[in-house]
Amino acid sequence: MSWGIIGGTGLNQIPGLQLLAREVVSTPWGEPSAPLVRGCLEGREVVFLARHGEPHRIPPHRVNYRANLWAMQSAGVTRIVAVNAVGGIDAAMPPGHFCVPDDLIDYTWGRDMTYFADDLEAVTHIDFTQPYTSSVRKALLDALQAVNVAYSATGVYAATQGPRLETAAEVRRLRKDGCHIVGMTGMPEAALARELNLQYACLALVVNAAAGMDEAPISMAAIETVMAAGMDQVREILGWVVSAD
Repeated sequence: MSWGIIGGTGLNQIPGLQLLAREVVSTPWGEPSAPLVRGCLEGREVVFLARHGEPHRIPPHRVNYRANLWAMQSAGVTRIVAVNAVGGIDAAMPPGHFCVPDDLIDYTWGRDMTYFADDLEAVTHIDFTQPYTSSVRKALLDALQAVNVAYSATGVYAATQGPRLETAAEVRRLRKDGCHIVGMTGMPEAALARELNLQYACLALVVNAAAGMDEAPISMAAIETVMAAGMDQVREILGWVVSAD
């Protein structure tokens, strides 16, 4: 089974990925965010897609999630690791901490969030009780343990609309709802993967304390510093995942 990697903010490319080909893909749902990059990572072929485009210019609410997932499936991908930069709601998840969420709550609106919308022979539902694939989550957890970084093995991902960051009151609500981390791209990506029968899990890097969770104001410069250090670790984690297969 072939691995696919969707890179979020801070991961427009994978350092050390040996380039094999770049493919411009057309889909029934429009153009993906960027060309698909086929390459070798730790001797294994992977397909990489930059979620926000090359360069990073597509905001979360404008990402063509349907085209992105369709393109990955068309390229032969069966398992996906989605890398997400997130804010930490739980005090146990400070900047630089990793989380492999096991559940999510969708607070987004107005996004094209399903393939089953028009010209259907019958209404189609998917079971989304467990939004992330257990086997892919296990592969990530094994890699995180091997790389020896701080991580949480579970967590609830709050998917918000963006592109603005949340207010302190909104984060208090998310915390009351049981969320541990907050990001803007977790949905509808996870649901679309399920509709296509793709195995999918999220590797979340906490890059800042969510609004109101720290007395200091949110600094984009500080976020970029955490991302730069964290994405080096992401590359190592991804290498473990694909090589251990």
